[in-house]
Amino acid sequence: MSELALLAEGRMELLGMIRGSSNSALLVEVCHEDRSVWAVYKPREGERPLIDFAPGLHRREHAAYLLSEALGWGLVPPTVVREDGPFGVGSLQLFVQHDPLAHYFTLYDEVPESHDALRRIALFDVVANNADRKGGHVLHGVDGKVWGIDHGLCFAAGYKLRTVVWDFGGDPVPEDLLDAVAPLADAVPEQLAGLLTSPEVLALQQRVRRLLERPVLPVDATGRRVPWPLL
Repeated sequence: MSELALLAEGRMELLGMIRGSSNSALLVEVCHEDRSVWAVYKPREGERPLIDFAPGLHRREHAAYLLSEALGWGLVPPTVVREDGPFGVGSLQLFVQHDPLAHYFTLYDEVPESHDALRRIALFDVVANNADRKGGHVLHGVDGKVWGIDHGLCFAAGYKLRTVVWDFGGDPVPEDLLDAVAPLADAVPEQLAGLLTSPEVLALQQRVRRLLERPVLPVDATGRRVPWPLL
C-alpha cells in the first residue's frame, strides 16, 4: 500500500496537538494492518474565520499537493482530504521527519546545495499564489530532501503573494522549471481545478502565462510582501 493510499484509507488515532499553528493542526497516527505512519490532520472545524479566504482551507492543502505532483517536483508531502476525521472533514498530510532547527533561512545560508530546491519553491509559490510562505514552512527532511508545507492560503484569484523566499527575485526561471509549468497555461488538471473556483483556475493560468512571457522570478519592490511572523 502506498503512503497516499494509507493516508486515504487508514484508521486515524489522535496523538496530540501541534503547538504554534494558527489553525488547529493535530498529529495523528494512521494505521492499516501492520503498517502505520504519522500525519498532520487539519480539520475544517479548527479553521479561524478569514476575510479573504472562504472556509475549507483543507481543500487548498490538497490542491497544493496535486499541483506539486502535476509539476513533477514532489515538493509537498502526500496529502489527502478525509471526510471521516475525528473532528470531521479535513486535510491529512504525511508527517515529514525533519531537522527541527532547519528552515528556509538556515538552508539558504548554510546549505548551498539546497538552492535549486528553494528556487523551485519560489516558483511554486508564484504559481500557487501562496500568501503565507513562512521560513518554518520549508523543511529539511532527514533524507536530505527539501519540503514545503502549510498551503492553506494558496490559489486566491487576487494577487496575494507573501513569502520569505525573495533571495532569488530577479533571477531567470530555469528552462526545465519553465517547461514544467507551461502546460498549466492551457489546461489545469481536472482534479486540481475541481478544488478551486473558476476565477481561481483562470488566475492560476494567467500567472503561468505571465511567467512564460517574462520568465523571471518576481522581486518585492515594496519590502512588505512577507508573512508575519517570519518563522
